[in-house]
Amino acid sequence: VSADIGKPTQTGHYQDTRWWHVQNDMVVCDLCPRHCKLREGVAGFCFVRQNVGGKLKLSTYGRSTGFCIDPVEKKPLNHFYPGTSVLSFGTAGCNMGCKFCQAWEITKSRQVLDRLSQEATPEMIAEAAVRLGCGSVAFTYNDPVIWAEYAIDTARACRARGLKTIAVTAGYINEEPRREFFEVMDAANVDLKGYTDDFYQHVTLAQIKPVLETLKWLKQQSSVWLEITNLVIPGHNDNADEIRKMCVWIRDEIGPEIPMHFTAFHPDFHMLETPRTPASVLARCREIAMNEGMKYVYVGNVLDTKRESTYCPACGELLIGRHYFDISTFQIREGCCRFCGAKIAGHFEDEPGHWGTHRRPVNPSTLLR
Repeated sequence: VSADIGKPTQTGHYQDTRWWHVQNDMVVCDLCPRHCKLREGVAGFCFVRQNVGGKLKLSTYGRSTGFCIDPVEKKPLNHFYPGTSVLSFGTAGCNMGCKFCQAWEITKSRQVLDRLSQEATPEMIAEAAVRLGCGSVAFTYNDPVIWAEYAIDTARACRARGLKTIAVTAGYINEEPRREFFEVMDAANVDLKGYTDDFYQHVTLAQIKPVLETLKWLKQQSSVWLEITNLVIPGHNDNADEIRKMCVWIRDEIGPEIPMHFTAFHPDFHMLETPRTPASVLARCREIAMNEGMKYVYVGNVLDTKRESTYCPACGELLIGRHYFDISTFQIREGCCRFCGAKIAGHFEDEPGHWGTHRRPVNPSTLLR
């Protein structure tokens, strides 16, 4: 876990950070459970928070690996203004060490710091989202926890313009920054990568306990709309009993109305020999979750119209028909099932958005010239 700590990061962009203290002439980062202890010039595990002159600095503030308009379902969020468009962006680095990382080019390669070519202030991002007709801005592609200062400032600027804010995260964050980070977020998708300490320690180089604490805090102490994703990896976290225990924990600790997404793995990064997740395995995971009382369960990264659509948990009628990210049917009115009147968990308008499946790369700097 400490192998990446101790390598200086070469960049001329530094921004003051919060959540750190000095101990024995070293800066200790208090943002996440790693508590990296950093000598002068040394970056943490995430490689973007660095000791510069005895202070913890962020090297990616105001810099991005790219901006793109996505459908909100791609986050994935199925119960947060379905069909609407989201201005999405990320930076570089990560505080997780997932061997299966499907965005490793920006999360694990230090050379990406030299390719952070798109610069944008929080106010520029908010203005761009408004001009582009997006209802939300998503902090995604790499975990926004490690660039929390930039994400928080941008979220505040977005909310000031009437935009919603979305965090896509692994939830690996300490208590104090967790509160300040999520208090400016309207929705979050948290990636619960598995349900055993062994999986987290050996496959993600992290611990599961802080993630579970984040999930409970979001449900019990915040107003953030929450959905949970589990990337199902053959031979690693797809054991039926493990899936069942995870679903029972979510049902009992978070609630049966939290949408769950079981998504397919594809070979990547250090797990190139692991096979893709069969669609049948995702279907089995969904069945287990629903048998344990979860009301809204989806599959992802595969084409499965039936299992990516939303059904009323009371009467069973189809409420939101989906084909990938296209919405074919929408039967929710005033947040309720149009057929039986049951309340449907989530945030809905009476008509869905119509962004569809396409993605559109954008550059806020160019747009605002």
